[in-house]
Amino acid sequence: MLLFLVTAVSALFSGAGALLRLRPILPGMARAGVPESWLVFPIGVLKLAGGAGLLAGLWLPGVGTAAAFGLVLYFTCAVYTHLRAGDYSLQFFLACAFLALCAATLAVGVQHGGDAILGG
Repeated sequence: MLLFLVTAVSALFSGAGALLRLRPILPGMARAGVPESWLVFPIGVLKLAGGAGLLAGLWLPGVGTAAAFGLVLYFTCAVYTHLRAGDYSLQFFLACAFLALCAATLAVGVQHGGDAILGG
């Protein structure tokens, strides 16, 4: 349960930062070749949806695991984008850390049949 909550809060915080176009994230996005116009949609919206899905998993078994899967896909693409651009900035390493966190969350969810949040 704690892993799902940490991942959810992290995704929600990261998504909110993208929606608010926080200044510290702009240089890394530019280095990776990501247009600033993508910060709201798809970036911010997808991260917020993933975080909300993890929280929804507290009441709807399997939804949290599906959200973790979506976040793994998202952060796999983020890591690839940084690698392709040759950007090894702090944001690249944050994307790697988020990918690891989401992958661990997904693994726990799958191991428990999609019901990991509820302790089933």
